[in-house]
Amino acid sequence: MSFVRRALGTLIHRVYTAIRHAGAITPASPAGHRFRRLGPGVNIAFPPGAIFGEQWIEVGDHTLIGERVSISCGMGPGQDLGPDSILRIGRGCSIGRGSHIVAHQSIDIGHDVFTGPYVYITDQNHVYDDPDVPIGRQWPRNSPVSIGPGSWLGAGAIILPGTTLGRQCVVAGGAVVRGEFPDHSVVAGVPARMVRSYDPELGWHLTT
Repeated sequence: MSFVRRALGTLIHRVYTAIRHAGAITPASPAGHRFRRLGPGVNIAFPPGAIFGEQWIEVGDHTLIGERVSISCGMGPGQDLGPDSILRIGRGCSIGRGSHIVAHQSIDIGHDVFTGPYVYITDQNHVYDDPDVPIGRQWPRNSPVSIGPGSWLGAGAIILPGTTLGRQCVVAGGAVVRGEFPDHSVVAGVPARMVRSYDPELGWHLTT
């Protein structure tokens, strides 16, 4: 029985590896042709999360997007979102498994940005202006998001609408980020604030 179990396990793993390879989205795959641009070497791992609005999504060269990552533009498939791209992911990025990137107006992710798993990035949020209307039925509000090149977003970080992160920033795991942060910021907490920064004379130092 142990021999049969080992043989069956080996077969299952080989078949699943083949399925993952065949199911990955690349520039050469049929699903890859739906994107506005997938650069050479892009790989969106199988199984993917929810993906729609591909014609408004650009992904730079050699970027890797993990399993079950949702990348989408708009409220749902079939919307006309205009002539320009809305979600732009730079070259050499790595997006951790289970992450969600949901764009409605403009999300820019610079080159060489890495994320941990289960990161959430969006440029749209619900509003609660009218106290008599259920929040889910009020029209949401958009505000562009920009993540500077070379940044690292820790596991479970949430990037809210209106956020601008400069170059080479670090976002701590679980942080909820909104606002503008300069180059070489370390941000942490809920809500996130800058806890360290870099100065050529001081090096990395705590901020007050």
